[in-house]
Amino acid sequence: MFFHNFKYTLKTLFKSKMLIFWTYAFPLILGTFFYMAFSNIENSEKLEIISIALVETEEENRIYKEVFETLSTEGANRIFTTQYLEEEEAKNKLSKKEISGYIVLEKTPKIVVNQSGINETILKLVVEEIEEMTIISKNVLNIEMFKKMTLEKNRVSENQLDDYAWYYEIYKKVMEVQNEYEANLQDVSNANLSYTMIEFYTLISMTCLYGGILGMVVINQNMPNMSNKGKRISISPLSKGKLIFSSVFASYIVQLIGLSLLFFYTVFVLHVEYGTNLPLIILLALIGSLSGLSLGIFVASILKTNENTKTGIMISVTMFGCFLSGMMGVTMKYIVDKNFPLLNKINPASMITDGFYSLYYYSTQSRFYFNIISLLVFSSILLFFATLSLRRQKYDSI
Repeated sequence: MFFHNFKYTLKTLFKSKMLIFWTYAFPLILGTFFYMAFSNIENSEKLEIISIALVETEEENRIYKEVFETLSTEGANRIFTTQYLEEEEAKNKLSKKEISGYIVLEKTPKIVVNQSGINETILKLVVEEIEEMTIISKNVLNIEMFKKMTLEKNRVSENQLDDYAWYYEIYKKVMEVQNEYEANLQDVSNANLSYTMIEFYTLISMTCLYGGILGMVVINQNMPNMSNKGKRISISPLSKGKLIFSSVFASYIVQLIGLSLLFFYTVFVLHVEYGTNLPLIILLALIGSLSGLSLGIFVASILKTNENTKTGIMISVTMFGCFLSGMMGVTMKYIVDKNFPLLNKINPASMITDGFYSLYYYSTQSRFYFNIISLLVFSSILLFFATLSLRRQKYDSI
């Protein structure tokens, strides 16, 4: 009887146009819109090479000249395209917007721009950074010279000098550490970091939660006050638990098929990169689907209303959860995490999104497993209360 009910539940679900649209077609359509909207958004925000000019003078500051030459060479750290011009020619090119600005290499360099923008701000910040590092270097050099000259003249002993110039001792210790130890830095970040990925994560979480509609439908079909099938089941000698479980299992399979189609479409058609942890991605998708199914079963068993109202509530809850997890704006997830952190802890859409987020952005998996456990706890609580509600339901007449 289990497999018989399982088979016919599958047929019933696949014949429902409404269910196929919300669980199969709608996520694919939304994923296509996301791809069209966000595929080039990051490319348009990439920093372009800034064209500038340097005006040499008799009292030029060679430090600035060398730094800008380094920042203008080919390589990953290239920021500027630098050319050497006379000041009049630089003014002419600046007025024609052929360069973003120019620097007069005097003892104290002078920046000349004709507007306020990103390129001009970057140029100003670079010059300020060079100035700060130059001052620090001069201070360190002055300490060394002060120590050497003082010892040579035998005015004070070295110990006395360290008492007066205590800051020199700090500098000396830092230099010893720098000379004795090598930096051991390891880049563990993802090579394809993209903040727009959170949109596709919320799309997956939405698909997982939309599976709750399937769970809600099969529970309604087994309830005597919701369908003729439920009336027949209620008076039959068959095990109600086995029938309900076979129906729920069938809806879970249908949900996983839809989720697989979404992954296939986004990976092979839209070329979305979900990372390299494929087994953990599959695990999260399976548990996320279970949480969506549990939510649908809970709504169907607790609410005493018609099927259309339950469907509307289910869709509304799902979309609101996805909104809080960043579907309509990536900053929303940050806002909720900062101001209402508990809200995202109980939001299944946020748990699923955060699970993918942690796999994509972090080298450790503690945050991922926290979300996995949270989803399991969430599903267990909903299924517990749904089971209690279904067991307590009695009808005087149908």
